[in-house]
Amino acid sequence: MTRTTKTLSQLIRRENVRISEVVLTWQEAIRLAVEPLVSGGFVEERYVDGIIANTYEFGPYYVLCPDLALLHARPEQGVIAQQLAITILRKPVRFKPEGPDVRLLVALAAKDADSHIEVMRRLAVLLSDPIKLEQIAMASTEDEAFGLFIGTPSTAEHQL
Repeated sequence: MTRTTKTLSQLIRRENVRISEVVLTWQEAIRLAVEPLVSGGFVEERYVDGIIANTYEFGPYYVLCPDLALLHARPEQGVIAQQLAITILRKPVRFKPEGPDVRLLVALAAKDADSHIEVMRRLAVLLSDPIKLEQIAMASTEDEAFGLFIGTPSTAEHQL
């Protein structure tokens, strides 16, 4: 059985990138970040509830480092199709009282463990660069964030 490997640009749609000024709770942050996947038909609404329930049970396992959370649940918790969504928070959220602050939420819907690992590997390469992570978190528009994420610089970056 052969598996096709998708690039990051094939795993995210521009409409799945959003910037939000503030959320009041970590639960609201999860709902906001996963909403494009729900409305796009990539996950069922119960996927959001799965991430929140998993957080209560296991803690915020998806906070990978300061500023970055890779939100995901098990495929059987409501994944329909593989896709990513990015939410940038202008005011950081904390998933536990002692932190860290998180500004970049990447919501992942993976159909199986293999695709989950492959997407995580690609994201790790991209987001292990603190400069790239900061650039995405500080993007002034959704278009700029999308371009930085998939590796296509926007024209806004070159102005000044």
